[in-house]
Amino acid sequence: MKLKKALLVTLSLVVLLSIVLAGCSTKKDETMESKAPAASNAPAGDVAVKGDFEIQYFVGGYGDAWWKETLKQFNAKYPDLKIKESAGPKINETMKPRWIQNDPPDLIFIDGAGALDVNQAVKDKQLMDLTDWYKSAKNVDGELISDLVIAQPLTYGDAKKNYAIPMVFGSWGTFYDQALFKEKGWEVPTDFDSFLAVSEKIKAAGVTPYVHAGIYTGYLTGGFLFPAMVSANGDSPSVLQDIQDMKEGVFSSAPVVAALKQLVTLRDKGFIDPASVAINHTDSQLLFMQHKDAFVPNGLWLAKEMEKDTPEGFDFGYIPSITQAKGGKYIANPYTTTLAVAEKAKNPEAAKAFIQFVYTKKAAVEWAESTGAILNVKAGAEVEASKAAGLTKNALKYFSSPDLVVLPAFANNADLNKELEAATLALSSDPKVTVEMWSERVEKAAVKARAAK
Repeated sequence: MKLKKALLVTLSLVVLLSIVLAGCSTKKDETMESKAPAASNAPAGDVAVKGDFEIQYFVGGYGDAWWKETLKQFNAKYPDLKIKESAGPKINETMKPRWIQNDPPDLIFIDGAGALDVNQAVKDKQLMDLTDWYKSAKNVDGELISDLVIAQPLTYGDAKKNYAIPMVFGSWGTFYDQALFKEKGWEVPTDFDSFLAVSEKIKAAGVTPYVHAGIYTGYLTGGFLFPAMVSANGDSPSVLQDIQDMKEGVFSSAPVVAALKQLVTLRDKGFIDPASVAINHTDSQLLFMQHKDAFVPNGLWLAKEMEKDTPEGFDFGYIPSITQAKGGKYIANPYTTTLAVAEKAKNPEAAKAFIQFVYTKKAAVEWAESTGAILNVKAGAEVEASKAAGLTKNALKYFSSPDLVVLPAFANNADLNKELEAATLALSSDPKVTVEMWSERVEKAAVKARAAK
């Protein structure tokens, strides 16, 4: 009997131990799965999205109403998510220590003061490589995101990888008051020749045709000079790529010289307000809105930025570019703010699901109505039928047109760009400065910058 009892106890312990070990093994597998969920490029509705999800977004000119409403809708679709919003006007500074400590949020909207430097973040391996995922990622409506976007993601490194997807699409361009033009019977230019023709009429009426922010010459290069170079290069942005790469001889190349000559034409005809050389962007915008000047190069944030100073009846009009030849395509020189997934994201599937949730025509309409800006989605017809601001609708007509070339974004060497802008300001304001002098000055800066690499 004692032997039977001992065997029974031993057998019981073996069975109990087997159950415990089996339970431990199952628990270990579940933990591994939760740490490394299976990746998916399917619409987010086909993916299990749950757990904690943290998003970082800057609150500035776009406000936070759209974010809060969209995150509310996102949470309704995925009720098993617990969403944390790390947001505010100083959020980039607040979150900086966490990025340094490798404890980032899952998703970041890269915008505003102190924003994450994408180039540096890529070098520091802080952002997730989205290249393969993006190629076939679909939104919640089952549409390929890559087919819907206006501007494609930038590539980084020799391997041409994608780490950040443009979310807000803006563009440099030339602005005018549609109400004033209608009142005066002035034609809206469609090319450089028609721009010169209407500028003659504007000048004869006692209004200076063109004003820009000389202190921040980037408005002039972004809104006028760089699109002019591309138009003169057969609509190919390769000339801007050569400038970014500081390719020897590019600063005296035919497309660059042709663009510079167009600027000289404006200068020599007296179409540029002499005040431009010494004023900032706000001053140039006020002169424009007071009808001291008819055109101003600027970005699509203009109406929102100046809404408190906009005179009654002023109706912002927008033209992507004014430097193309007759019958030529418009050139949109964009700027974008992006979404990126952290390399150390704790819930990358939720981050990707949010991207799939917002790259839709529905979200584009809601963004336009809430912010007056343009989401990086081809939704011209949908926004046209919405309650979005007139300028947004006006711009989207161009962005939905086949007669438009959307440039990739370029980032010039800082020292070179500083000299390029200084040379451009001098050329635009001083009749003694020649195109050849501009080319020599900028090429000299490029030689120095190349040597410092």
